[in-house]
Amino acid sequence: MTLPLSILDLATIGSGESVSDGLHATVALAQRAEQLGYQRVWYAEHHNMPTIASSATSVLIAHVAAHTESIRLGSGGVMLPNHSPLTIAEQFGTLAELHPGRIDLGLGRAPGTDQNTLRALRRDPSTAEHFPQDVQELQGYLGDRSLVPGVNATPGKGTGVPLYILGSSLFGAKLAAALGLPYSFASHFAPDALQAAVAAYRNEFQPSEQLAEPYVIAGANVIAADTVEEAEQDSQIVKRSRLRLLAGRGRTFTDAEADAILDSPQGKPIMDMVRYSAVGTADQAAEYLEWFGKHADADELIVAHQSPTLDKRLHSAELLAKATGIAG
Repeated sequence: MTLPLSILDLATIGSGESVSDGLHATVALAQRAEQLGYQRVWYAEHHNMPTIASSATSVLIAHVAAHTESIRLGSGGVMLPNHSPLTIAEQFGTLAELHPGRIDLGLGRAPGTDQNTLRALRRDPSTAEHFPQDVQELQGYLGDRSLVPGVNATPGKGTGVPLYILGSSLFGAKLAAALGLPYSFASHFAPDALQAAVAAYRNEFQPSEQLAEPYVIAGANVIAADTVEEAEQDSQIVKRSRLRLLAGRGRTFTDAEADAILDSPQGKPIMDMVRYSAVGTADQAAEYLEWFGKHADADELIVAHQSPTLDKRLHSAELLAKATGIAG
């Protein structure tokens, strides 16, 4: 496989695990990814989700960076409308000063949560409308020229932390193109507009100080195991968990009930979310990603190893790295 390979770690809190277990697992996965030759590991900002521990994204990045040596780490992404651009510049400026050349800042405009939590975050829903201006303000703080007279980010100024626009629609693609920034498409859970968004981004890209040519990162799910049967069993466990998280609304589904829903029209949205998934042996997963990279017209792939336990995620990461050749 010729494309660089990275990891999106959702800081999963598995069944029967504590939050502490989930956070320690992020360190273990990043350390193994570093050894195996993955390009970067990103963490996503989510709130009020009982199985995801990456809500304080910059804090998590700092912790993982202190326990690794060389792998790039970043946000995939920070939901910028939840924060002031100055605050994010200071946080990621601090990370960049502590870990030079290792920090990425991926930015999204969704809330990363539900409406009640949005209010608890003190977020005004209309702030998403200012996302393009906020990205430029943030870029100014991290560069040498602030767009706000008399206000500088310390730390932050002059660090040049690279920005990435995350998205699942034409809006993000066109914004990334206009600003000359790399574009990462969330096809691991929102696959519908992948090809149209990437085509729009490449067609409209304007070179910038950060980036001379368009650069696309596309997301996919991976469950690699020693046998097809094990991979498929793990995949079904993950789909049940996603159904319970997104559609449970306080209900408790048995495995049989969850499987029946997933096989029904009611389960179609859940199944469609994981349309781009490499499930099988190492060679099958690598072959699928080879196809997917061409299908997405990507320059890099970022994969979410979705196996239900840490040991299985580590094994999946190792199998894929060896099958794709990034492990040397």
